[in-house]
Amino acid sequence: MTSSPLAAALEVEGVAKSYGDRAVLADISFSVRAGERLALTGPSGSGKTTLLNCLGGIDRVDRGTIRFGAACLEQLDGAGLARVRREQIGTIFQFFHLLPTLTAAENVELPLQLLRVPAGERRERVGALLARVGLAQRADALPSQLAGGEQQRVAIARALIHRPSLVLADEPTGNLDSANGTNILELLRELTAEAQPILVLVTHSEEAAAICHRRLHLRDGRIVKET
Repeated sequence: MTSSPLAAALEVEGVAKSYGDRAVLADISFSVRAGERLALTGPSGSGKTTLLNCLGGIDRVDRGTIRFGAACLEQLDGAGLARVRREQIGTIFQFFHLLPTLTAAENVELPLQLLRVPAGERRERVGALLARVGLAQRADALPSQLAGGEQQRVAIARALIHRPSLVLADEPTGNLDSANGTNILELLRELTAEAQPILVLVTHSEEAAAICHRRLHLRDGRIVKET
């Protein structure tokens, strides 16, 4: 591995996960430093999204440990996992997953509401981040009134608004055309370089993997190459 356990903000050791008789992950180990961008690549069915779900506390591992900051995710109960996700993790999805009845600003504000950030600070932070992603003039638009690239910009702002230590992105350009995809990747690279969270990005795209410092290539639930 390229970083020592003492320097790692995220440490994965011996992780295995199965669904019934089907092994999806087997003996996955790696570490990621604070501020590092890591791409998870590999063919469909190689375990990339399952690994991302385990990192985010959505799926429980069968064996192994995932240490994130001071927490060992496998030792936390449901409330503890929810707290870590709420306070320290931001997630970006392929299909945006914006709440359709909320405006762009309200979607971005939601993580701050869950953390009980005061209303004045919420407005200030949302306004500043929407301006940073180029959507200050679209703050009051509903998701249905936004183009795909605009929706993903809102989703990125929502994932970063609470200043998480870990950002998980699952094929963030998979539902966009090439021009919008390129713009989104550059925005994601810039924002994570500024805020310095860990970024773990699942992708089939060479262009998306290229914004990362390092790549892990998975096949049949195992890491077969690191570059």
